[in-house]
Amino acid sequence: MKFLGVYDYTVILTYVGLISSMIGMTQAIHGDYKAAVFCLAFSGVCDAFDGRIARTKKDRTHREKNFGIQLDSLCDVVCFGLFPAFICYLLGVRGTLGLILVCFYCLCAVIRLSFFNVLETERQQSEGGCNKTYHGLPVTSMAFLLPMTFWLQFVVSQLTFLVLLHVLLGVVGLLFILDFPLKKPGLKTILALVAVVAITVGIIYARTRFRLPHPADESNPVVEEIIDEIQERT
Repeated sequence: MKFLGVYDYTVILTYVGLISSMIGMTQAIHGDYKAAVFCLAFSGVCDAFDGRIARTKKDRTHREKNFGIQLDSLCDVVCFGLFPAFICYLLGVRGTLGLILVCFYCLCAVIRLSFFNVLETERQQSEGGCNKTYHGLPVTSMAFLLPMTFWLQFVVSQLTFLVLLHVLLGVVGLLFILDFPLKKPGLKTILALVAVVAITVGIIYARTRFRLPHPADESNPVVEEIIDEIQERT
């Protein structure tokens, strides 16, 4: 029996990252935002190393390389496009402004990843090897930025925390599609970022300053009050 796709060690980490994000979404739906943020961070770690692992196989066919490019971007749409926006929405980024920002963020992530696929396919055909520079902010950065923002709930008010989530979606989404050169981090930098995220997630698991809105609380008065105040100010 033959199956479509590739199933060797070069893509396993990408599959694991996608599964982690899907599990994280289920946890977010049930109000376990700590677990959701952990799953997002873990997906980011998987994405940080899947390319390095794939390049260790020197005899990959042209089809396998192209499959890896498409697979990585499709999984990134879910892991770092839909998933973070989903978490932010459940945390209270709602109303007209919130919906606009959630849609804007997801759209920017898809545009960026589609453009990356085109550039990477063209580069593989002409140069090969590993690209040393990003164009704009990579979508994986949200696996670092959202946990750091989530951690800020311990030092700011609930209203400020919700405002930060709105700003995060808007600014990061814009940086996804802005064309500016950004040098790819080396292994030491990646390991340092992983350590920072691990510590941050550890702090998040250790404490929660205030009650976060549960997605089942459709008429949560705290959420409604904060959203109304933001909309009045805008």
